[in-house]
Amino acid sequence: MTPGASRGRAQRGGPARGGGGSRRGAKQSAPKQKIVFDARPAPSEEPAGPFRLGAIPGATPGKWIDIWKDRMPRTPLELVHLDVVVQRAAIVDGDVDAAIVRLPLDRTGLSVIALYDEVTVAVCSADSALTAADELTLDDLAGEVRIVPLDDVVRTEVPGTTAPAFEPLETTADAVATVAAGTGVVLMPLSLARLHHRKDAEYRPVVDAPGTSVALAWRTDATTELVETFIGIVRGRTANSSR
Repeated sequence: MTPGASRGRAQRGGPARGGGGSRRGAKQSAPKQKIVFDARPAPSEEPAGPFRLGAIPGATPGKWIDIWKDRMPRTPLELVHLDVVVQRAAIVDGDVDAAIVRLPLDRTGLSVIALYDEVTVAVCSADSALTAADELTLDDLAGEVRIVPLDDVVRTEVPGTTAPAFEPLETTADAVATVAAGTGVVLMPLSLARLHHRKDAEYRPVVDAPGTSVALAWRTDATTELVETFIGIVRGRTANSSR
């Protein structure tokens, strides 16, 4: 094989063996970079977590939790059940990172996103005359004993109703048990009526009663990456959406 033949192969694109195929001082071409179209961004590391989500009774965050598990498989979400009376304190004190709360709520220092409104219903015994109608008005409740538990979230006057002779009951569950036994009526959001449903009690929507609102709340000064991720899920953003 002659030296000229070897150089000819190198010039046609094959690498010259040894050091004789390159000339000292010759300009070396930079390697070409690959361009990949429609490539997915490299996965970023997820924050360690956990993300602590508070939820008041009757809240149904299941669909959002399912999306979280799919989108953030390495970051656990802890669901913390909260009574309405402590919902704000749990957020402010840092017991939860964010919470599904029931309005009204003192918003000082908090960020709040409205989620949905709930219909108010009247819960009574299964054999009450109130169950004859599919819907009720506040006037239909006149003459009834209205039970208002200490954890009541429907803050409205009902003209013509009377207060019970006994001390206020502690919880909504206690109130439902009492009306199921045939004493009085209690107003509550539909989700709570479903939560405390029992065979000896019925509920009917009260069409002119004010509804209640459910929201997502978190400390404004603690808007972490995990909080932002959950906000995006609640607002329906996709995994690749910008904030």
